[in-house]
Amino acid sequence: MTTAQGYVLGIDIGGTFTDIVCRGPGGEVAFKLPTTRDDPSRAVGAALAKLETDHAIPPQSITRFVHGTTVATNAIIERAGARTGLIMTEGFGDTIEIGRQMRRQLYDLALKPETPGWLAPGARRAEVTERVGADGSIVTPLDEDSLTAAIERLAEENVEAVAVCLLFSFADPTHELRVRERLGEMLPDVAVSLSHEVDPAFREYERTVATAFDAHLKPTVDTYLSRLEDDLRIAGCMAPVQVMQSRGGLSGVATARTRPIRLALSGPAAGVIGAASEGWMAGSGDLLSIDIGGTSSDIAMIRGGQSAVSSEADIGGYKVRIPMLDIVTLGAGGGSIAWLDAAGGLRVGPHSAGSEPGPACYGRGGKEPTVTDASVVLGYLDPAYFAGGTLQLDPGLAWQAIEEKIARPMDLSVEAAAAGIHRIVNSHMADGIRLVSLKRGYDPRDFALLGLGGGGGIHAAALADEIGNYRVIIPRRPGVLSAAGLLSASMEHEVAIAHAGALEDADIAQICGVVDVLHAQASKLMAGDGTDPGSAERQVFADLAYEGQSHTLAVPFAVDEDDALEKAYADFEREHERVNGLATGAPGKMVNLRVVHRVAVPPIAELDAFDAVQPRTGARRMVHFEGRASVEANVIDRAAIGSEDHFEGPAVIEQFDATTLVPAGWKATAHPDGPLILERVTD
Repeated sequence: MTTAQGYVLGIDIGGTFTDIVCRGPGGEVAFKLPTTRDDPSRAVGAALAKLETDHAIPPQSITRFVHGTTVATNAIIERAGARTGLIMTEGFGDTIEIGRQMRRQLYDLALKPETPGWLAPGARRAEVTERVGADGSIVTPLDEDSLTAAIERLAEENVEAVAVCLLFSFADPTHELRVRERLGEMLPDVAVSLSHEVDPAFREYERTVATAFDAHLKPTVDTYLSRLEDDLRIAGCMAPVQVMQSRGGLSGVATARTRPIRLALSGPAAGVIGAASEGWMAGSGDLLSIDIGGTSSDIAMIRGGQSAVSSEADIGGYKVRIPMLDIVTLGAGGGSIAWLDAAGGLRVGPHSAGSEPGPACYGRGGKEPTVTDASVVLGYLDPAYFAGGTLQLDPGLAWQAIEEKIARPMDLSVEAAAAGIHRIVNSHMADGIRLVSLKRGYDPRDFALLGLGGGGGIHAAALADEIGNYRVIIPRRPGVLSAAGLLSASMEHEVAIAHAGALEDADIAQICGVVDVLHAQASKLMAGDGTDPGSAERQVFADLAYEGQSHTLAVPFAVDEDDALEKAYADFEREHERVNGLATGAPGKMVNLRVVHRVAVPPIAELDAFDAVQPRTGARRMVHFEGRASVEANVIDRAAIGSEDHFEGPAVIEQFDATTLVPAGWKATAHPDGPLILERVTD
């Protein structure tokens, strides 16, 4: 929220670059800085300094600070979180290692663990004597002696965090609450996560994994957010800090500290929010967005301006049950390394050069060829204007890396090898787009394709050719759209609880009572973040399934209507037919209830940039488009394109944060509200 003298600042920290967007009196300023991997918060300090020195925006004038971070994601991937212990019901201590019988690799001779047992190895697992029944009744009271022994065992293992996951605790949390109380007495400096607070739903393995990851992240996230707040205050920025959650809504720092697992996909979620906003401005509510960064590509489907929400995330190769935007992440980005397999075949990714040392062309010691190196060789990138000229690229190093590692072993020209790298990474991304759309029962050709991130504009037209799309949208500032998405996101909290039973036996009055409790919990979270709970938009959802079915589908639940149960079942049948191809009419059951409270932030006026951008002089250069010979293409500065201007390819559109390719056979038109629309030329 801006005042007469206030600015709002969005900072999204990615694997390679940190994106900054600041809006307020006079307009908007945006730029990118290299991510400081050793301490991501240093990039925030550098951004504040640049805003003050280059744009006369002192930290004191910032009234709202919104942040997207990869700290939680990196801690999981790198296994760099807290030393975690686990307390379970007696007899269930190995749940986190046993997992489910489903396996990704069925035919490998040497099986590898597919459960995150490393979070709490056997020595750091303890059991307590207690038992809560599925109906919430106390079957076996909590034995205090076994609890004391369990905590003493974990103390000997020097744990820094403890996850507590007792059987059916979501039905009656009394025992888990007592465990936390005793941990506070015996290990006061240890972080604690309780399963009935993290994931109050049935299926003990999934609940255990989510709770263990939450505990694993708690000290790391708490330390990072505390340091971030301290650094902001020292710099003179007194603005409240809001953090993007995986579900696509913002929360305050206090709430984020208590539920760190919900930050696991903070950065990608901001990009999807920004994509939905840009697509809506361009007249396309149905989108497939692909956010191509330095280390990965994040793909999402947006329908009617809203992105789908999933109840499960794939983080570091493990399924974690947390609410998140339905995003598929691929190990394919500008830093993805090209390599030859044992048979001499060309592969790209998932390994990445990241920002340190980065692609060979960065000149920071990287020796492996990457997608960015291929883009330089093919003429897609201007080495002197990469990231707005903040990073000078060395074409010779890109050429050398591809020649030595790919072209020479494959007996190809360097240009052909570079084109092959792009062809393979584009094919990989196209498969990801099909996975997001076709798997969910939608034809990708019915959606516009929106490319964002530093590499979105480079690959978008080629991806559209691959999957048959006819309309491509490139945002005004695609490379910093994640940071812009932070500023347009709503404050949001979701609260859920297991509520199982056959629909035909459901008591609507009882359900209403449960929903009222959930509403109260969500309102308390809103109030804790300093947001008026009374201004929240409220939604209620039910997770339904057929009797005997394991997997659920979420549908809206009109709890105040007389035929709420019938409507929910009808919606479930329609959704089941769309997703699975049939609706059986079998008896249904309810599994979970959830409420979502959302408070939209006031819109921020979009004005011209603080400093008028002077278009660079137009030029031409040789560009090798995929599947075609090298051609001389127009090089156009995005700042020189006026509203409703249009032109045909081949062309390269450059701006400080991204590059967009317009191949031959495509035309580009500037939408009045800013986005660039690419469409195939028809006879």
